[in-house]
Amino acid sequence: MQYSEKVMDHFMNPRNVGEIEDASGVGTVGNAKCGDIMKVYLKIEDNIVRDAKFKTFGCGAAVATSSMATELIIGKTIEEALKITNKSVMEALDGLPPVKVHCSCLAEEALQSALWDYAKKNNITIEGLEAPKDSDHHHHIENEE
Repeated sequence: MQYSEKVMDHFMNPRNVGEIEDASGVGTVGNAKCGDIMKVYLKIEDNIVRDAKFKTFGCGAAVATSSMATELIIGKTIEEALKITNKSVMEALDGLPPVKVHCSCLAEEALQSALWDYAKKNNITIEGLEAPKDSDHHHHIENEE
């Protein structure tokens, strides 16, 4: 499997690892199938994301996409932050192998989930922000007994 240098760099040297005490918003998402769990913390002041940290339990691509997602969101307004999609995360990392694309989707969901948490805590409506779906929404677990 071929990873770009940027993916490797963010995996070996992830940015913004940790947690933010008194975070403005926290989002946790998980993928039952591959066992990746991402937790994103955001510090938001005056509509600007001042800081972002993450904790990810998962594969290298999950770590790399979380790292890049937090890099992309810091310094952005909430409106700009909403525009960060799995596509923008992947482009910033110079692409991901097809089997790892779901990791970038998870990173996008974690950011959205943290923004949703922030909106809820502050009783505000953020234009274009949807309620997080059930964290296992795209993973059907079949009973094979």
